[in-house]
Amino acid sequence: MGRIICCGLGPGDPDLMSVRADRTVRGAKHVAYFRKKGRPGQARCIVESMLGSDVAEYPMEYPVTTEIAFDSPDYVQLLAGFYDEWAERLARLARAVDVVVLCEGDPYFYGSFMHLHTRLQGRVEIEVIAGIPGMVGCWNGVGQPIALGDDVTTVLMGTLPESELERRMRDSDALVVMKTGRNLAKVRRALASAGRLDDAWLVERGTMPGERVVRLADIDAADCPYFAIVLVHGKGRLPDAAE
Repeated sequence: MGRIICCGLGPGDPDLMSVRADRTVRGAKHVAYFRKKGRPGQARCIVESMLGSDVAEYPMEYPVTTEIAFDSPDYVQLLAGFYDEWAERLARLARAVDVVVLCEGDPYFYGSFMHLHTRLQGRVEIEVIAGIPGMVGCWNGVGQPIALGDDVTTVLMGTLPESELERRMRDSDALVVMKTGRNLAKVRRALASAGRLDDAWLVERGTMPGERVVRLADIDAADCPYFAIVLVHGKGRLPDAAE
């Protein structure tokens, strides 16, 4: 009886993978990973130089390629069928062999594997290897602490309604906005309405080749890189400030 091992790969630079993740990937004989149609897949790119020549690969190709509202009926139906199918395929494979599923960042933090994780409970042994979340690599790219003292940090999805984004941006100190892509113009408007745009950074391809770190207010409104995160740093009490 084999296992399914979900391997957190960290923010993108292979040097930031854990020793355990590196060892697991290099020793893998069966590797699965998510990707969009016509693309190699970000997780697969991270481990390009690490896989053996005899590895069997199982690309799990998403049926949708744009960031639409997570509660859209069409989105839910398409992805539910996709995850059902791959959970079944992986469970069959794991009856005989270990299957390593690659996951950018940390699997338990908005990782796509969690949709398979819930479907595989009780069917096969599952191991999850922790990874550095992508946002950590991004705020290190800015070179400023994301939060200090008693700052409240909020993680938002760019797919949220604009009014909800604005409300939460007003109510928090430090902000991380994921799933920007085609939602970036909406995120930008919400930040402006909340009075936070001038403090916002856009980090594209954090820790990876082609990394770009810019003030969000300084880029063209039509510039909507997909693999990017928006950050607003908190301004809390410094650790060495007087009590």
